[in-house]
Amino acid sequence: MDMPFPDNTFDAIYAIEATSYAADLVACYKEICRVLKPGQYFASYELCLTDQFDPRNEKHQNIKADIELGSGLPDTRTTGQCLEALKLAGFEVVWERDRSLDSEVPWYLPFDAWKIDIINMRSIAIAHCIARSMISILDFVGLAPAGSSKVYSFLERGGDALVEGAREKIFTPMYFFLARKPLSKS
Repeated sequence: MDMPFPDNTFDAIYAIEATSYAADLVACYKEICRVLKPGQYFASYELCLTDQFDPRNEKHQNIKADIELGSGLPDTRTTGQCLEALKLAGFEVVWERDRSLDSEVPWYLPFDAWKIDIINMRSIAIAHCIARSMISILDFVGLAPAGSSKVYSFLERGGDALVEGAREKIFTPMYFFLARKPLSKS
């Protein structure tokens, strides 16, 4: 939000699920634009709500809240809000797409507690139950920091919300864009 670099310093900038955590996305993108050389590119993957998200839908609101809690996001934006923020920051959008739409395998499978996969044991519901129990015991007897079971609970809830958000087609961690800083202000 306040990078210690002079204007027009970098040939290219990228971010992977990082700018999603900015409290003010326009200000964040403006700062990136400031340190990027004219005519150069900024590419990013963002954690976003899709066009399917309905802010009046209580289920969608609950999924959004659980994703934000579990991921530590201040406010999950829509893909449209990201595009608008880029334009307000002074960028030209070259290309954008939810890359999860291009995958044959859903991105959320490693988080799916009900998908049985011996290789990915941490995703099995039984493994979640064992981990939850062990953390609760360690928390109770003082071998884990106080509140560890509470933290595990909201992280688990957040992981479940990621899967639910994907299945409802309202959330993507794979919104990609390529934006260019104009050569001049005119």
